[in-house]
Amino acid sequence: MNDPEVADQARKRTVQKTDTRPRLRAIGYIRVSTDEQVQGNGLQVQDQAVRRYCTANNLKLIEVTGDEGISGSNGLDARIGLASALARLEAGEADCLVVYRLDRLARDFVLQELLVNRLRERGKPIRSVMEPDIETDTDDPTKVLIRQIIGAIGQYERALIRGRMQAGKLIKAARGGYVGGQPGYGQQADETELVDDPAESQIVQIVLAMRSAGASYRKICVALTNDGYRPRRASKWHPMVVRSIVERHT
Repeated sequence: MNDPEVADQARKRTVQKTDTRPRLRAIGYIRVSTDEQVQGNGLQVQDQAVRRYCTANNLKLIEVTGDEGISGSNGLDARIGLASALARLEAGEADCLVVYRLDRLARDFVLQELLVNRLRERGKPIRSVMEPDIETDTDDPTKVLIRQIIGAIGQYERALIRGRMQAGKLIKAARGGYVGGQPGYGQQADETELVDDPAESQIVQIVLAMRSAGASYRKICVALTNDGYRPRRASKWHPMVVRSIVERHT
């Protein structure tokens, strides 16, 4: 006959037994572009989410690396944070990569899949905080398809947004509006519009008057220098700069 008290003690010992398996070591990666910073989706939000995810999933977080103000379309040479995380994973310093979303890896779907497969081949899965059902270390056709569909849809939506922005700029430019870039001499950017720059407008008038009188570009450069006028960036006036002023205003 079994002793109930002995059985109860054995059950308690079983419940109290701890899992001796080593915790997976994780490296977090976070990224925001300049536009996302403006929208308030900053690094701090992603950092906190990655840390909570690691705690909830019993992952030992080694470090969180990041790239601030960097577009996901940039290559690894411009994304030091991601390159560092990948190097440490391949060196065996961590077991998995934790990201806020998969699109933090890359805006381009093909590059995203290349990174996913590269880490998968090395036994380094990627975990997504906001997409917990997406597994990158599985051969399950359904899960692979879901991940790829989400990536493709994201790329498609971004292409639409870029298309709308470009179309809007073209329409505005056709109407004579300011769509970015360095304003020509005599003007300056006032938020989204171009306005006259009084100091530079005076330079433009001098250049145009001297050119109409037959002065060479080099002679105009000498005259501007002698009168105390300075170019925007260079240390001295160059004939090509003067020529661009003339061509823009004539």
